[in-house]
Amino acid sequence: MTLTTTTHLNFRGTARQALDFYRSVFGGEVTAATYGQFGMPDGVPGFDKLVFGQLDGPVRLMAYDVPGADDADATAGTTRRENGMTITDRSFFQSLRASSLDELQPVWDGLAEGATVIEPLAASAWSAGFGMLTDRFGVTWVLDVA
Repeated sequence: MTLTTTTHLNFRGTARQALDFYRSVFGGEVTAATYGQFGMPDGVPGFDKLVFGQLDGPVRLMAYDVPGADDADATAGTTRRENGMTITDRSFFQSLRASSLDELQPVWDGLAEGATVIEPLAASAWSAGFGMLTDRFGVTWVLDVA
């Protein structure tokens, strides 16, 4: 049996922008279809929003816009570092691991554009590079070197 997993991100009106942003960071190709392409009548709110979106490349992500929701804050909750601990009420983080700091640094730099940095990318007790941020679309990323 062969199993794979792909993160499916749910947005509130910004799925296309998020996928284009992630393509600029990771590379790859975006495939997208709108609710209108799947039969929603023209002029109905959400007609131009994504019912299906996928980034296929070195990193694979799927995304869509929650029907009827149009709010730039895609995820609820907050994350912060306090006394060396991560304090959060988010239900998940997206983890990305690279084989070297040289490989990780440009990804960090891309995701950090417009992000809230929770823990700057730096050497840690367990890794040559570890950092955490919440990107401009509300997704919290944990990045490290294996």
